[in-house]
Amino acid sequence: MPRGAEKITVSAVRTKSKRGRSMKQIIRFFSAVALMLSVGIFSCVAYGDIQLPDEYSVVAGSGADIGESVFSASASASPQGEYELEVKAFGVFPVKTARVKVSQRRYVTVGGEIFGIRLYTRGVLIVGSEEIETASGAIDPAARAGLKKGDLEINGSPVSRNNDISSAVESSGGDEVELLIERAGKKQTVKLLPARSKVDSKFKAGLWVRDSSAGIGTVTFYDRKNGIFAGLGHAVCDVDTGEELPISGGDAVNAAVKGCYKGKDGSPGELCGVFAPGEIGELYENCGIGVYGAFSELPKTGEMPVAIADEVKTGKAQIISTVDANGPQYYDIEITKIYTKSGQRNMIIEVRDKRLIEKTGGIVQGMSGSPIVQNGMLVGAVTHVFINDPLKGYAIFAQTMAEEAERISSPGYSAAS
Repeated sequence: MPRGAEKITVSAVRTKSKRGRSMKQIIRFFSAVALMLSVGIFSCVAYGDIQLPDEYSVVAGSGADIGESVFSASASASPQGEYELEVKAFGVFPVKTARVKVSQRRYVTVGGEIFGIRLYTRGVLIVGSEEIETASGAIDPAARAGLKKGDLEINGSPVSRNNDISSAVESSGGDEVELLIERAGKKQTVKLLPARSKVDSKFKAGLWVRDSSAGIGTVTFYDRKNGIFAGLGHAVCDVDTGEELPISGGDAVNAAVKGCYKGKDGSPGELCGVFAPGEIGELYENCGIGVYGAFSELPKTGEMPVAIADEVKTGKAQIISTVDANGPQYYDIEITKIYTKSGQRNMIIEVRDKRLIEKTGGIVQGMSGSPIVQNGMLVGAVTHVFINDPLKGYAIFAQTMAEEAERISSPGYSAAS
């Protein structure tokens, strides 16, 4: 065969081989892209399933686009009630089925005023114990009985004041006293053996207990429709135990701001409030989302719509707070983060108003409950300050508090239940 023909044949084979390799590279490339897309879509769907809320709220008569980022769905303008809706990624890939709650728009009168809080515990709260010096040495009767924290009844008789315990123990004659305690939501009976003090020869339990608590807070709103007011946005907790105080009732009283300890990094500030003469209402409930009760008289000022959670957006907003003798004032803030799946800490807010920063250093104790207004609606209430940055704090959705106020006003509710 001529040498030239042989060269042509070899060249054709090499060209075909190169084309084969190129095709394989293209196939590998597209396969890798497809794999990456599949992994990305799967990860996106999995992330959405975990992070997106299981429930959305919509106002009756108005549809809404719900979801966030690449996750979306359109809720219809259906009447009040509930239905299920499929949320998709990129409008194509199913992520999860969420429940949509359709409710009527709520309207309330926003607060911003300081009020005094006086709570009476349901039973008494154990806050500590001590040893009793007896003729036989130091004895801690409470520790021996295994007592820690909880509500107390003595021999079946409800305890409502501190001296109920000391009276029962002193009159025991040294016999065991049966105590019914409540711990972690469960009741149990324990027996305490009093110790006779060698100081005054009286029988003692060595218990430190508390039957009441007091402080100041800010009114979030008044609901003239059901007569309920809401404040704080978080529970009143015992100063020693940190436990939420179970209450049998309480009073709302007049209060005034006399000064302020400014907040700074590492040290939260505090409004210096004092009780003023006159009770202005009664308190029904102390829970993780605020203090609720009824005032003797509700203000006659105008009402404001309550935003549902999905209407709250990051961006500019205002809080209404009383930090001096001038009464409730509007101050500029920014909502920097929204948590859709958090039960209580729904937003992070940051104070922008130089007037408030000059007066208080940012968010301080006593401002809890301050209403947050955005786009002409009540969207939330201030609840906590960041200890290391007093300009920032947490807030709760106003919708959550309004729903609780509605629940309290329902026929089946009983005070301090």
